[in-house]
Amino acid sequence: MNVPTRNSILSGPWAPLNHSVFRMLWIASIVSNIGSWMHEVGAGWLMTSLASSPLMVALVQAATTAPVFLLALPSGALADIVDRRRYLITSQVWMMVIAGTLGALTLWGVTTAPILLIFTFALGIGTAMMMPAWGAMTPELVERSELHAAIGLNTIGMNVSRSVGPALAGLIVATAGPGMVFILNAISFLAVIAALKKWQRPPNLSDLPAERVIGAIRSGLRYARHSPDLQAVLIRGAGFFIFASASWALLPLIVRQELNSGPGTYGLFLASLGVGAIAGALVLPHIHARISRDKIVAGATGLYTIAMLALAHSVNVYTAGAAMVIIGVAWISVVSSLMTSAQTALPSWVRARGLALFWVVFMGGMAMGSALWGQVATLVGIPDALTAAAIGAVFSIAATWRFQIGQHDVADLSPSMSWPTLMLADGIECDRGPVMVTVEYQIDPEKVRGFIKFMNQMRRIRRRDGAFMWDLFKDIEYKDRMVECFMVESWLEHLRQHERFTVADRDVIEKVRAFHLGSGLPKVTHLVAMRKSLSMK
Repeated sequence: MNVPTRNSILSGPWAPLNHSVFRMLWIASIVSNIGSWMHEVGAGWLMTSLASSPLMVALVQAATTAPVFLLALPSGALADIVDRRRYLITSQVWMMVIAGTLGALTLWGVTTAPILLIFTFALGIGTAMMMPAWGAMTPELVERSELHAAIGLNTIGMNVSRSVGPALAGLIVATAGPGMVFILNAISFLAVIAALKKWQRPPNLSDLPAERVIGAIRSGLRYARHSPDLQAVLIRGAGFFIFASASWALLPLIVRQELNSGPGTYGLFLASLGVGAIAGALVLPHIHARISRDKIVAGATGLYTIAMLALAHSVNVYTAGAAMVIIGVAWISVVSSLMTSAQTALPSWVRARGLALFWVVFMGGMAMGSALWGQVATLVGIPDALTAAAIGAVFSIAATWRFQIGQHDVADLSPSMSWPTLMLADGIECDRGPVMVTVEYQIDPEKVRGFIKFMNQMRRIRRRDGAFMWDLFKDIEYKDRMVECFMVESWLEHLRQHERFTVADRDVIEKVRAFHLGSGLPKVTHLVAMRKSLSMK
């Protein structure tokens, strides 16, 4: 009889826990997230005693989520251009100080409704700064084949925290008041700070100066514009979140108005959702080994629509609770698959920026969808609104199916380091630009169509990695001569193109060069604008 080893026990959905750093940060994040959920309950309860207006109570949630939507992209840019470990530590310290200060003010009895909103918004800023960096960190901690399981474990941790945090907060608020909840939330950040300090992250080996924030934001948006793989994830996500948000937005009204029940049932439904999400995260890696990610998203969306219909027309708490379990399974299946696809579509230099765009789509889709279905429910009723959302989700499967998200998993996006770096002549600054690069090919006229097919891929690579102009020219005098031309903002930006070139990109350029008839490599020419010299004359 074989004795199971530690690695064989921690396999499948638990495999990422074999990595000590991931395991340490995962446990620390659960502790911190419990504190965050406690804080959210404490803040909402405190606001009900500071202001009776429903608007002020609703503004607590708005102050929590608005910074994520507004600041995700700048925070993603920062997370890509500074040391990610130190950046995360800074964001945790910021949130610890904010939560601790709010706790002290509350215990002293000086917190007012505006003060609570200001501090809640400040905590939301910390969350917005943390989320893209935290997501971008995961691929550095586990093997690529374990990424789906790692994201599933992170979601399990979130759902465990969501189940434990509010329950603890209720007990603490009842016995010691919301101020103590804020203090305990501040203490919970110490777990993540300690774990991050133990992480020995390899330093950035680039000799180039870091990008500036505005330029980094532009390059992130440019990458998204010219990356079909990332665009597919964002489009599929938008198609799901807008319709799936209906069940989240209308759940309190379903409990109160349709089932004539109270907050206990609402808490039970949230717990059921968490149980379903945990179950889904555990089985998803096994399903992913047999079914493509596109089919998982489509199938889970279909399952979500069935559960929404069941929730819409439930006549008792038990059927509605069962529907919430199914919603949890489907929800984690879609979100985890989309997040994994976003991770695998992004090289390390732009990963946090790409994930920030995913969070913008996520938060924006949920916010807009919630407002939409709330208005629809006001006009036609809650059951009909959920039914309409379910029908819309089914149509979204067909409408977004052509945007495949599982095709790029095999692409190696690690830096190839195979594009030689050129040095500028003396006296020419690195920020001089724009720079025009030409590549001359000698192509058999009968094979031009096949050549152009791969050059279209080169166009996306050049534009995605920094070129603001690209074109392919045919020599009218020499029928076998074709010239690729692209321009970048500066010589420094062109050097960054060299660093951004991946192994998958190298495979494309090798296919392009296979069409070249010359004895050597295609001739490459670099031309730097001389505007400064011309203006001196």
